Parts: sequence; structure tokens; C-alpha cells
Amino acid sequence: MGRTVFEKIWDAHALAEREDGMTLLYIDRHYTHEVTSPIAFEGLRAAKRKVRRPDLTFAVMDHNVPTYDRTLPVTDEMSAAQMEALKRNAREFGVTLFDYFSPYQGIVHVIMPELGLTLPGLTVACGDSHTSTHGAFGALAFGIGTSEGEHVFATQTLWLKKPKKMEIRLRGQMREGVSAKDVILYVIRSIGTGGGIGHVMEFTGETVERMSVDDRMTLCNMSIEGGARTAIISPDEKVLRYLKGRPLAPRGEDWEEAVRYWAQLRTDNDAVYDKRHEFDVSRIEPQVTWGTNPAQTVGVTEEVPSPEDFADPAQRVSVERALKYMGLRPGQKISETPVDVVFIGSCTNARLSDLIEVARLVKGRRVAPGVKAVVVPGSMVTKRWAERLGIHRVLIEAGFEWRNSGCSYCIAMAPGDRVEPGKRCVSTSNRNFEHRQGPNARTHLASPATAAASAINGRISDPRELDPAPVDEVVSDLDLYHALRERYQF
Repeated sequence: MGRTVFEKIWDAHALAEREDGMTLLYIDRHYTHEVTSPIAFEGLRAAKRKVRRPDLTFAVMDHNVPTYDRTLPVTDEMSAAQMEALKRNAREFGVTLFDYFSPYQGIVHVIMPELGLTLPGLTVACGDSHTSTHGAFGALAFGIGTSEGEHVFATQTLWLKKPKKMEIRLRGQMREGVSAKDVILYVIRSIGTGGGIGHVMEFTGETVERMSVDDRMTLCNMSIEGGARTAIISPDEKVLRYLKGRPLAPRGEDWEEAVRYWAQLRTDNDAVYDKRHEFDVSRIEPQVTWGTNPAQTVGVTEEVPSPEDFADPAQRVSVERALKYMGLRPGQKISETPVDVVFIGSCTNARLSDLIEVARLVKGRRVAPGVKAVVVPGSMVTKRWAERLGIHRVLIEAGFEWRNSGCSYCIAMAPGDRVEPGKRCVSTSNRNFEHRQGPNARTHLASPATAAASAINGRISDPRELDPAPVDEVVSDLDLYHALRERYQF
């Protein structure tokens, strides 16, 4: 019987098994940030332990870093304290840190692949639920809690219950204006926020093979919102081209040896799954959430549902609460909903390809009066590439704020990176829970294209209403653009 890519990596890293079904897994890369690490480091200090493999441990400041001018002091006391604590802990325990002023600073799930630290066949752990993003490279990546983080720090291992296997097969050609974000929102809408509980989602099929690496990262990133333990995609030639030549990727003979190993990781044709779902993406239109979890989603041309549309009494109660919190009424067209804020950023959709797509849609247009539109690149490297291409000028001329990198409005931890109470935000991030983007903030998850169209029109909008500008009207250096497309595989 064949094995999946997940099983091959799991089996290669399993060190021991307990009678209760838990497996001790070796961890190749441990990523950490300023919010979930302080208690773990304190635990090490109290037990007089060291970080077992500081050379395989990488820290970054991202969650509560302000995205405004970095020559200004950090005014929020909690943010400043957490950043200082990470700086102190990294120095004491010998951990590599990409701090607030590092040229490589950015969101952990963006910069680690950019640097070539995330590679096929590796196990990855990070104190962040969206660590599943790294599965786009054929890595087995787990979001972990603080106590688990301390365990990885001390032992470079992690006790885990082996997840079941779920195949999400995507077929068909995506329509114009439809992106990977729309596809994964549709998948979550279909299977529910608990549909993937206890499973590793493996995305397969012709659609996935055609997708860029950036798009695959979006799929894997949001698998968590469907309840999955993590997600993974078999590595292919696109992944290799994305990684080759990265600053910390293998080189020379080491690269060639790694490529030979990675070729063996692809899921076998006769592999067996515990569950399977198949979706024809040609039927999907741009999606947008109307409620307070990612499954509460409709197509951009559809109407807000009514509690009476749901047979389950518990679901009806959930829908009633969501409608009240979001200030929506059953039967209204979602596209008639006015917006106050548009946020383009997060580890879900803040990569260079996302920013170029937004720039093409807003070129020659202006953000609607009364709308605050903010673009926060996923990394400072992405920011610099966008500026070399002239993308930032297009966005600024259209009325967008152009920020530095950080988690920003997605997690709303830093001052100046929050939605005001009662305001409505179209966001390219991954979570729309109550108060996620600020107290009483109302969040609609959408693709970068839908967010851009909504900023221009001042209401939730179908991006297909806007004709994108040709690339040569948006970028100032076409040779660099084509070189980056080849490198980033978008």
C-alpha cells in the first residue's frame, strides 16, 4: 500500500511511541516569536535548561510590532516589553533573532520560506496556529502551545498524536477574479470549521499543481480554520525553483542531494486516505465571510442567509448571534454592505504576488471617501521588492497607506493596527472571530482582489467589476518583475 507525503515525513521523524498512542517526533526547525515564547523561555531558565539546538531555532518579532515609522519609539508598554524579552532571551539562549530592525523582519510564516529555512521533508514547529502554512513546501508543520514550545526548546522533539489523513482534491480551472483565498473559503464553507478536526489535510489535484507556491501557502494557511491539525502538499518543481538560491537554503552538492531526497516524498498513487473531499473550482465565485467564523461565507453575488435557512437549532442560534454582531440583516446582498476599513496583509495574503494583483486593480483609481485602506507587506524583503517595482507608488497614489511588515490588523495587538469599535473591515487575513481585529470590530474575510475592489467602491465588491491594468502599467522594471516571477513562482 502506498504512503502519503505526510506519512513518509512522519515515519522518518518518529523516535518513540507510548501506549496512549502518542509519538515522539523529532523537530527539524523551531520558529518562535515575541508573544508565545516568554513563558517557555522562563520555564527553561527556572529548570536550568538550555535550548537543545539553538542552530535550528529561529525567532522573529512580528505579532505586536507597530507597522508605522520605525524611527519612532514603540509606545505600547506590553508590545515593547515582549519585544525586549525576546531580544534578551535570544541573546541568552543563543537563538538567531530577526528583530524589529532586521532587514529580514516580517511575519514568521512569510520570512522563513523566503530565507530558505522551510524545506520539503522537514518537521516544523512554531507557537502559532497558522504554522500549517509551511506545508505548501512539503514540510510537516505544527502549531504548538507554550508548554510544547518549552519541550521543543529543551529536547528538539515533540509528543504528538498522529493525525488521520484527509484529501482535499481540487479540479477544474478557476474563473477570472477567483483566487486560492476564495477556494479555501469555499472549502471551509462546505466542510465547516470542524470538518478537518483530527486530520492532516493534503491538497491534491490538477488545480493545486497549476497554483503558484504563494497560492498553495494560502490554502495550507487557512486549513486550520477548517479544523485541520495541519496541511501539506507534495513538493514539486515549482517548490524547488522557489527555494533554490535562498539565503539559507542548501547549496552545491548539499542542494543536489536534497533534491534527490525530496523527489521521493511525493504521495504515492495508491495512497489511502481516511476521508476525501473533491471540489470543482470552476463553480466557485469570489467569496466573502458574512459572519463570525470562516465557514459563515457566501459568494460575493449572494445574499446574507437567515437563521431559518439552517435546520440545526444550535446553528440557528450561532447565525442569529453572528448577524447581530455583524450588524447585518437576512436577505441583504452582501455586495451592498458599506465598509470603513480595508486591510491587505497577514500571513495569508501579503506576499509580492498579492500586492501586484492589488496594484493592477487600483491603478488609476482612488480609495472611496471615508474608507481607510492599509497595505502591510508580509516581510521587509517583500516590501523592498515591491518598492523596487514601483508597486508602492501605485498604492499610495490610489489612497492606500503603505506600512512596514508585521501581523498588524490581523491580530490587532499593536496601536495603530486595530479596527475601531463598530467599524467594518474587509480583510485578507484568516480569522473573523468577534473582536479579532479590535473590540467590536466587524471583519469580512476576502481575497486581495475583493479587498481592493471594496476599497475603491466603498462597499463589499466583486473584483470582476474592475478591469486590472496591464502589468507594464503597474511595474517600473519589467525585467526585474519577470525575474521575481520566476524566483517566487507566481
